[in-house]
Amino acid sequence: MTDAFREPGTAPGAAAASRGAADATVGGGGSLARTAAPAGTPTVTRTMSLPTDLDPVVLLGTHDEVLRAVEKGFPEVDVHVRGTTVTATAARENQDRLDTALVLVSELVDVARAGTPLTADSVERAVGLLEEAARPTEVLTDSVLSARGRTITPRSLGQKAYTDAIEDSTITFGIGPAGTGKTYLAMAKAVDALARRQVSRIVLTRPAVEAGESLGFLPGSLTDKIDPYLRPLYDALHDMLEPEVLPRLMAAGTVEVAPLAYMRGRTLNDAFVILDEAQNTTPEQMKMFLTRLGFGSTMVVTGDVSQVDLPGGRPSGLVVVRSILEGVEGIAFCDLGSADVVRHRLVGRIIDAYASYEAQAAALQAGAAPTEHGPALRRSPRRRAAPGGARSRGRPVGAGRVGRAGRAGEASGADEGRQT
Repeated sequence: MTDAFREPGTAPGAAAASRGAADATVGGGGSLARTAAPAGTPTVTRTMSLPTDLDPVVLLGTHDEVLRAVEKGFPEVDVHVRGTTVTATAARENQDRLDTALVLVSELVDVARAGTPLTADSVERAVGLLEEAARPTEVLTDSVLSARGRTITPRSLGQKAYTDAIEDSTITFGIGPAGTGKTYLAMAKAVDALARRQVSRIVLTRPAVEAGESLGFLPGSLTDKIDPYLRPLYDALHDMLEPEVLPRLMAAGTVEVAPLAYMRGRTLNDAFVILDEAQNTTPEQMKMFLTRLGFGSTMVVTGDVSQVDLPGGRPSGLVVVRSILEGVEGIAFCDLGSADVVRHRLVGRIIDAYASYEAQAAALQAGAAPTEHGPALRRSPRRRAAPGGARSRGRPVGAGRVGRAGRAGEASGADEGRQT
């Protein structure tokens, strides 16, 4: 790939050239008529040559969706493609953004050459990676597993660190909100390890505790009751294994899906073991699971500490274990966030909104708590003395009932204050 840089003089001619280039066909599939720099503004133009052996549709996407995503990520830059030449123009004050946009195009060329499909979503993630000073090529081309005609790769810097930790550590904890790929990437690493004969079996487990429901109230046999809790693990396996292969592996015991209670008393040698929804384990269950580790095995523990469903306010084993094991050699803790969400982009915004709400609620609760200088309890007003200066020894009829009601009302008001 070659880069040719040229810096024209001032604005009117450059702006006119930019407007003229906007009417040219882009990648043979469409045209863009957007000008980033207004007329009269000094501009800078960069040109770059694309490799001739790369199909323009592969690089630019169907109906130029990739090119449009590049311009969406860099609204200050006009990007036009004619043949194998990319021309980018921006106001002189946005020269850094212009150069970054061309770096992005260069990285997308390398990603396309590696065989990773380019989409508008991958471009958006590549822009985010560049903003974090990371090379998109190193993340988006890191193949975890190729199965059923598609390649599973990390899609963010956090996911890349997570898969690297699984590769390098014996026990890895993946902690983060829903949709960050914790379980899916762990499953992909497990299937890859089995395919490369690094392990002889895969063991997948989950605690059978969800949203406060009890297994005893669910219909059917024990297997029927447990199966819905393990369904997400089956779904991931179906994505990665051929339909006729999975039943055979499960019948042979090569792939085992079981509730956490079935792990007690076992030693898991030469296995890739995944504990999902670990936030719903108690500290005792977490210790029991981790001590099942045998020779030649790898463990991955995943969970979301913001979605604990344990009854009675019991502490989560996933929360407690970090304070115990963080820093122990061979054990890694990886935190994923809203930037690592791979579901609908709205999911990331929902996670951020809930985090903001919970932070505000915690701040309000802390502000409502008694300060160390303020009184912890509110004193009741003193009774007035009876006429004549003597206190009344008797109690008027109904006074006890009114007093109890008043105290109940005060308690109710205090409860309402705590809830708000």
